[in-house]
Amino acid sequence: MKKIHYSELGLVNTKEMFSRAMTGKYAVPAYNFNNMEQLQAIITGCIRSNSPVILQVSGSARNYIGAGFLPHLAAAARSMVEEARSAIPVALHLDHGNSFELAKSCIEAGFSSVMIDASHHSFEENAKLSREVVEYAHDNDVTVEAELGVLAGIEDEVVAEKSSYTRPEEVEKFLEMTGVDSLAISIGTSHGAHKFKLKPGEEPPPLKFDILEEIERRVPGFPIVLHGASSVMAKHIEQINRFGGKMENTAGIPEEQLRRAAALAVCKVNIDSDGRLAMTAAIRQIFAEKPSEFDPRKYLGPARDELTEMIIHKNTQVLGSAGRY
Repeated sequence: MKKIHYSELGLVNTKEMFSRAMTGKYAVPAYNFNNMEQLQAIITGCIRSNSPVILQVSGSARNYIGAGFLPHLAAAARSMVEEARSAIPVALHLDHGNSFELAKSCIEAGFSSVMIDASHHSFEENAKLSREVVEYAHDNDVTVEAELGVLAGIEDEVVAEKSSYTRPEEVEKFLEMTGVDSLAISIGTSHGAHKFKLKPGEEPPPLKFDILEEIERRVPGFPIVLHGASSVMAKHIEQINRFGGKMENTAGIPEEQLRRAAALAVCKVNIDSDGRLAMTAAIRQIFAEKPSEFDPRKYLGPARDELTEMIIHKNTQVLGSAGRY
């Protein structure tokens, strides 16, 4: 595959995005996508809410879409922005990259940002692999995210039964050893739609804001990232279950906690499960109400519209990124 620099696709890296977010006390949304309709919804929602956006794909999503398709999809997304005469910046980010080879391949395919997730290794191995990716990425003006601490949950390639909170005293050393541009931390978020084991009527536990505040004190102005930050919106769970689904004991991160985190050092919030749930809810309703429907446009179109509205809600009411460009 021919090497492509992300600027050829109209994309940007995350440096200015994060700088403006830190100054403005909001978080840039990072939405995962797996197909064209999700991508269209994300871009449309961010155009309508005038929000910067980071488009994310995991390694498995890249395989599903096709590595050769992604640069063209990214270019098409940028064309949507230009056609709308919008000024919002768009980044393309590898989520939870698990090897130097994958990160390198994505950089050469036009990604403007990559994550190397070696958080399951020892501190030393995590730092070593992260530094290796940073050196190659920075030579290509690509920004790098790493992770310190482990998030529980299951999503794509990420599988962990237990979480391990980030230790603030390790953050400074890790940043010095690696030179990463942003850091994902573990303060109580979790991957997937079943983030916590809750009894009926029980509230999710609060995030560990003391850890976040201590990290911010130690490395002021450094961009912090929250993974596993879907809220698992109740209306979509109810809609899924009402129309034949079975989503029991689901729980996400309360929106008020995300708003608080975005006003602190968190300048990137990852959202994946909420997007999947929104589209699934709309599709299930159509299949239940119109069982003879077989035209994908008739169920993927409404699903895309539902996701667009969710994107606008997140940007406006949760992350504070709306109206920033």
